[in-house]
Formats: sequence, structure tokens, C-alpha cells
Amino acid sequence: MRHVIALDVGGTGMKAALVGADRTLLHEARRPTGREQGPEAVVAAILDFAAELRAIGERRFGEPAAAAGIGVPGVLDQDRGVAVFAANLGWRDVPLRALLSERLGGVPVALGHDVRTGGLAEGRLGAGRNAARFLFVSVGTGIAGAIGIEGRLEPGAHGDSGEIGHIVVRPGGTPCGCGQSGCLETLASAAAVGRAWAAAGGGPG
Repeated sequence: MRHVIALDVGGTGMKAALVGADRTLLHEARRPTGREQGPEAVVAAILDFAAELRAIGERRFGEPAAAAGIGVPGVLDQDRGVAVFAANLGWRDVPLRALLSERLGGVPVALGHDVRTGGLAEGRLGAGRNAARFLFVSVGTGIAGAIGIEGRLEPGAHGDSGEIGHIVVRPGGTPCGCGQSGCLETLASAAAVGRAWAAAGGGPG
């Protein structure tokens, strides 16, 4: 059965699927990102996860994935297929598209920003469908937005449009992985709310 690999890399976890040509969901899986082990370990985890998905496809559906799409956080150079910087993962200038294609036997790989990719799906299939302009906001380990304009997602002049989580809203506040202090995501991301709840006596759960 002809299928592709879809892989979403977040600040703390990875979600993946094998999807058929008719958009049928064939397989789902999750793994921790492993960012506490450093950026090189994160890249290795991504490549290992993708290889595992390829093997599952071959075993269950009789052929390897025809292509792969991966969404990652941070600043990207989509033309070169390079993950330029991700505050929550600590990496810089990772040629992720080439590394992934090599690991998957040379199949085509699309590299995109995780939130803009989510926004693209929402614009084509969800709440943004038929809207000339929309804003998609994702709240997780970090916070980011995707700007939809006339059926496309605006990457910005430097590939960092929608990085609203790194707007400083409390000068001199909590240090952020991007090097600033008091960024929006240090206060309002899911991770930040969890930390605040634990500190207030609610416990880590």
C-alpha cells in the first residue's frame, strides 16, 4: 500500500503517523524528544524514529514509505532544508532534510515549521478552510503562530514569522531558552503553566 511518513517534532515529544494515499491513517506512534540529552541526541532520536516507521511500513504494507514530511520548531531555511535554530531543542544549522532522506533510503523529504504545518492543515481541512486570512496558534512546550493568507502560510522574511512565544512580555522575568528573559512562553506555554502549578503546590501531575 502506497503511504508516507508524517513526523511532528515538539519540544518534549514526537508524534508520527503512516498515512495512505487516500489520507487513511494507517499507524500512529509517539516518542520522547530526549532534549535533556542534548541536540545531537535529539537528531539521532528523530532519525531512529523515522527509520523505525519505514520498517513498519515495509513489514505491514509491503513497501517502504514513498516520501516523508517532518515539522520541527524554531527557525528554518526551507529552501536548503536546514533547521537553523530551536530554543527548546538547542540545535543550530542542522541539515535535517538531507539527513532524513539519507536515513530513509533517498526518498523525498519535506521539512516544515511544526506550527506552520499545523496551520496549513487547519487552513485546508479545518477551521481555517475558505478563510482568506487566519491565525493559527499552538500552545505546547512553547507558543507559536501561523499566518494564513490566501491559501498559503507566510514564513516571513527570515523564516521566523509567528514566533510569538519569544515576544518579551515581562522584562527581567524568567530566562528563556532563546537567550532573552520574560518571553511569553516562559509564562503562558503549557510547560510554563505546569511549572507554575507545581510551584503553587499542585504537584508535577
